[in-house]
Amino acid sequence: MKLILHYIKKHLGIFLMSTLFLTMEAMADLFQPAFMSMIVDRGIKNADIKQILFYGLCMLGIAMTGAVCAVMRNRFASRVSQTIGKELRRDMYHNVQLLSMENIDRLRPASIITRITNDVVQVQEFINGIMRIMVKAPITCIGAIILILIQTPRQAPVMAGILVVASILIFGNMRIGYPRFGTVQKRLDQLNGMTREFLTSVRVVKAFHAEEKEGEKFEEVSREFARANTAALRTMAVFSPLISLTVNFGVVLLLWISGSSRSGEIGGLMASVNYMTQVLFAVGMISNTLNVAVRATASSARIKEVLSEKPVQQMPANPLRPQIRGDICLEHVSFVYGGSGKRELPGNEAAKGGEPSQKKEALHDINIQIHAGETIGIIGSTGSGKTTLVNLIPRFYDATKGKVLIDGCDVTEVDTRLLRTAIAVVPQKALLFSGTIRENLRWGREQAEDQELYRVAEIACAASFIEESQQGYDTLLGQGGVNLSGGQKQRLSLARALVRSPRILILDDCTSALDAQTESDVLKGLRDMAGRATILLVSQRISTVMRTDRILCMDNGFVQGYGTHEELMASCKIYQEIYHSQIGGGDHG
Repeated sequence: MKLILHYIKKHLGIFLMSTLFLTMEAMADLFQPAFMSMIVDRGIKNADIKQILFYGLCMLGIAMTGAVCAVMRNRFASRVSQTIGKELRRDMYHNVQLLSMENIDRLRPASIITRITNDVVQVQEFINGIMRIMVKAPITCIGAIILILIQTPRQAPVMAGILVVASILIFGNMRIGYPRFGTVQKRLDQLNGMTREFLTSVRVVKAFHAEEKEGEKFEEVSREFARANTAALRTMAVFSPLISLTVNFGVVLLLWISGSSRSGEIGGLMASVNYMTQVLFAVGMISNTLNVAVRATASSARIKEVLSEKPVQQMPANPLRPQIRGDICLEHVSFVYGGSGKRELPGNEAAKGGEPSQKKEALHDINIQIHAGETIGIIGSTGSGKTTLVNLIPRFYDATKGKVLIDGCDVTEVDTRLLRTAIAVVPQKALLFSGTIRENLRWGREQAEDQELYRVAEIACAASFIEESQQGYDTLLGQGGVNLSGGQKQRLSLARALVRSPRILILDDCTSALDAQTESDVLKGLRDMAGRATILLVSQRISTVMRTDRILCMDNGFVQGYGTHEELMASCKIYQEIYHSQIGGGDHG
């Protein structure tokens, strides 16, 4: 709730204006029964037309004032709630951008999406409810009770009893409902995650005719979400009628007491019943708004978790800004997923005996030296640690042990922006964005001239299919480049990386969707860059890496060999097995 109050304070002026109009609206509602009782007791009872017209016009004026106040209150309430929702989304999105990959892995993308969308909506509805209902309900309730006591003083014990019972029921509703609505949001995370997984893998699902299996998984997750929602709504279903019953019972008592006392007037009795109805309405509003508050509190806690999340990777206080040439050195580097933020430093006994050492290492004691301008092939079976290794160089993750050095500088001490500007990465899965081909290529460098785009497209063997398309470089791409083939997306991703003119180019199995001839042409273009950039070429194909300057052969997180193709064929059993399984024969050339 502190988070919600923090954002409300930013717009306190508009919030108070909305509260002012809301108060005036509530007062207008409270005055109506009083004037109605005057019409009955002073006008109708005495057959005084002037009194009837006077008090009738007063009621009309009060009603019009209340309507104007309601319109103004709605305008201010909507403005504040929508503005706060926008700021929450903006701040969450900004903080997520600053987080380390390990933070995002832990929070999970599907959960982050739910928090930025659904959880923010819950908070918006609560803030809107505060300004539209929550303030009005107590004013109406307290005012109505006071006016009932003025009209019929003998109602004090009845009113006290009603308030005590209603308060107990409202408190019980909140106490039981809060954890249940928290569970609802967690189940919604799972539902969104399942949906996201299916939509990103829909082609694979269809290829394997796995729609029924995925449907069963979705049905189970959806069923759990429905169960959680049902459990939460049952709380409202039990307590809301009980609260209404309590207040209605008070109305019956009021009528009975007023009927048994001979001093009450008809107008006063009508006003008291009307006020009792307002109490019922106000208590119902308070109960419903508190239900929203329970859900908003659970959502705000989840939002706060994202906003308060601190990057695992610490930025250096005085970052180094070296002139990056492309020398890379890994000294005794080990890495554990989920523990990479706990980097072992000299004398750090907690790190030595703590969580990272208890988990399986994705990389183990890696020691390699790469010179600027070299093209290094990295090969190994699936899960051997190839991608993990190259992810340490642009500091997507930090090594659990050891050091990653760029031109002799520890990457944890180098200015991150400078480091990543000098490095271009083409990931395993080609990632493109909605927009034109030209806009996608300029992700590499916004100021790139058209001639540079044409040049890198030629190197990446993308120029031909771009020029053959109807609008060339202005061709619009769908989300993720859905209107391109896998090979075309890979070539555009490569061209985008080359636009940056990087000092270090990381190609993470980015030619897997290319045919042999196209891959050969792409690699030839990259070899022409030799001497200008250090290239790390990760691949499953031995034909892709065998002509690189040196080859790093990995298996299960260990370096099995590091040298030229000929050296590894002579000394590395794993490399020999890969070669014979893919190419066969005895030719080592």
